[in-house]
Amino acid sequence: MLLSFRVENHKSIRDEQQLLLTPVYDDARPEKAGWEASTVAGIFGANASGKSNILDSLSLMRDTVRWSMRDNEPGAGMRRHPFALGGARGEPTTFVVDLEADGVRYTYGFAIDDRRVTEEWLYSYPKQRKRVVFEREGSDFEFGEHAPGKLRQVAEITGENVLFLTVAARASNEVVDPVYRWFSDRLVFAAERLPGRPLWLRRGGVPEDALNALSDLLRSADTGIRSVELREEEPIDLLDRALSRQQGTRDTSTERIFRELLKARLAQDGDVEPQGRRPRRDLPPTPVFNHGGTAPDRPLRWEEESRGTRALAALGFEAQRVLERGGVLVVDEIDASLHPYLSARVISLFQDEEQNPAGAQLVFTSHDAALLGRVRGAEVLKRDHIWFVDKDGEGRTSLYPLSDFKPRGDDNRARRYLTGRYGAVPDVDDELFREALARRERHPAEDGEGAARR
Repeated sequence: MLLSFRVENHKSIRDEQQLLLTPVYDDARPEKAGWEASTVAGIFGANASGKSNILDSLSLMRDTVRWSMRDNEPGAGMRRHPFALGGARGEPTTFVVDLEADGVRYTYGFAIDDRRVTEEWLYSYPKQRKRVVFEREGSDFEFGEHAPGKLRQVAEITGENVLFLTVAARASNEVVDPVYRWFSDRLVFAAERLPGRPLWLRRGGVPEDALNALSDLLRSADTGIRSVELREEEPIDLLDRALSRQQGTRDTSTERIFRELLKARLAQDGDVEPQGRRPRRDLPPTPVFNHGGTAPDRPLRWEEESRGTRALAALGFEAQRVLERGGVLVVDEIDASLHPYLSARVISLFQDEEQNPAGAQLVFTSHDAALLGRVRGAEVLKRDHIWFVDKDGEGRTSLYPLSDFKPRGDDNRARRYLTGRYGAVPDVDDELFREALARRERHPAEDGEGAARR
């Protein structure tokens, strides 16, 4: 489980900010499960306040751990995005996580500048006592008394712009493996919810039980969907669908020639048998949605479903995978294309001890104040689950919890948030906003022509 995450000097984050998932209030602690940290953290704030930058910094930390050995050529420097104002460019960017893996707590962190890793450290806490695994300052390494000789040898082959943790894990050092596996296998970022088919279809087979769980989620969300299944599509079917979208844009003779040329090309490339319609090589399957109703209508393909259903299906599938095996699911703008009830439904899965036996966690950003209150009579988020992001006059992002305001359990948090009691809302200049709209009403053609010229 993720216990805390700290970051300093990344994009709009100038000073160190901490997302701390240790519960403060008893109502966020599970009755039976032994979770040490909150399983939900929702980050709210105005546009351009830095919400996404908090998640982006965690993503950069994960990518550096996973790929610094592969991507960073000797002398090529480090990839980072320091705070652009106030001389922070020359200062290091720092990332630190506290986590629990395989029943042991760890603290891992590193600092980087444009050229190299300036610091790196890993501590473990077996039996709640701190044990140094390794400490690094530049190219100087120190190891704890329990560090094996195999781990010490890794220092000799670790480049200045490569993380020691990455090299040690690739060299099969068991002492660092739980932390590396947490980054590589347990920290999951939700894929972009675009109109195209979801990325999980391209990652190999989808187990039947995963499709059944997704069907249950969509059915419980009142989407009208009874079940989801995967169906193979043949190249000729794809061709027919592509041509059907072009109806009215070409005459029939041109369409016939176009069809024959494409069929010939598919056969030449080995996609179809020259005398048949069966594909020679596997194509990614397409998800189809079986809807309920009195009449048995044909199933709807992914592209034919509503944007909201696609968003829920893509997010729901990733949520179910994380819930099954444990880990952290990170979602930027969980409310994108989703009704508040559907967002609340996904959030509730991570709060339910029966649905979440592995203690999986959900960290998300949102603009939707409805998630701060009740949806269909049920409280969506506990007090310990709510965080805010604000930006000051110098462009610096601040991250702070609702608990800083000593909230009562019965507060109307949605109303307090919208009225600015917690900050993290846009400071709109109403007069300037009205003037801008009035100008567009007076000169709509002029604005359009100016935009066209630009």
